[in-house]
Amino acid sequence: MNMSEPKEKVLQMFKEHKIGTLATIRQNKPFSRFMLFFHDGLTLYTATNKDTHKAEDIENNPSVHVLLGFNGDAWKNDYAEIEGSASVEESAELKEKFWNGELKEWISGPDDPNYLLLKITPKSIRYYQKAGSEPEIIEL
Repeated sequence: MNMSEPKEKVLQMFKEHKIGTLATIRQNKPFSRFMLFFHDGLTLYTATNKDTHKAEDIENNPSVHVLLGFNGDAWKNDYAEIEGSASVEESAELKEKFWNGELKEWISGPDDPNYLLLKITPKSIRYYQKAGSEPEIIEL
């Protein structure tokens, strides 16, 4: 594995960092919130309760923006800005795979009827080694 490849760096960062922000569009304005992210390759998944506004936002406009990686450690961490398209993932198998006990505050379990898994298909990823560095861009 060549860690100098931007894709490999991004995959490693996705493994290490699970919490980031998800921005959706609501009434033509951006709306961000912190989310717990999982990944399969460069595709991101995040769980939500279907009674939240996120599903409605995505139905109206699937364009999303994700910030993932930075953890506030004196601007030295790598991070990525992900532009993508979100959709609702209906697969029971994937819902089970990405179920996490940390979600219990919002969802009772993988078979909770209110459990919604959002799939984020990236269109472009801007990877930064640290704040202020030139981004490495992955177009998909």
